[in-house]
Amino acid sequence: MSDQSTLQQIQSIEGKVRQLVQQYQAGQERLQAAHQEIARLQQVIQEKDAEIKNFQNQDNISKIVQTIAVDTASSTELKLKINEYLREIDKCIAYLRE
Repeated sequence: MSDQSTLQQIQSIEGKVRQLVQQYQAGQERLQAAHQEIARLQQVIQEKDAEIKNFQNQDNISKIVQTIAVDTASSTELKLKINEYLREIDKCIAYLRE
């Protein structure tokens, strides 16, 4: 083998190694972006779950109030009071989780 041929092989290998390094770095960047997207989507899911829970609580409160209250004034007052109790319960649960 001549020195020129060996030099060309080394340069060819070096070029391929550079390409592999670039592909690896690009793959790492895509992986990091995917992890960030997963984290963002998990946060969205948590927010949506909280909204669903809130809507379910509102629906349950409305059903309870409709079965208990007779007039509109006491119905609204009862609904507000139940909401207040639920918020306090949620705060207590959050505090206990910490």
